Amino acid sequence: MSSEHGHQRTYNLTFGALVFFTALTVGLSYVTLGHVGNIVVGALIAATKATLVALYFMHLKGEERWIFTIALFPLALVAVLTFALMPDVGFPLQP
Repeated sequence: MSSEHGHQRTYNLTFGALVFFTALTVGLSYVTLGHVGNIVVGALIAATKATLVALYFMHLKGEERWIFTIALFPLALVAVLTFALMPDVGFPLQP
């Protein structure tokens, strides 16, 4: 029973962290760090939330190390596409 309780506590803490980072994202929308600054901080918060979901809700925390090498290719592809599109998102054309 204590193992179940430990898992429930982990899920609750992870959920609380996700709620906190979501509130932080909403709060960020009211702060002006510059256009690029807001995008970078928002992307960092989103990456943190995605990491929490992958590690705890998708149970990747207890997996063997080789699973992370398999996950590197899609993550690298996401990074390349994100940085390739960043000039369009970060610096839209001004009329």
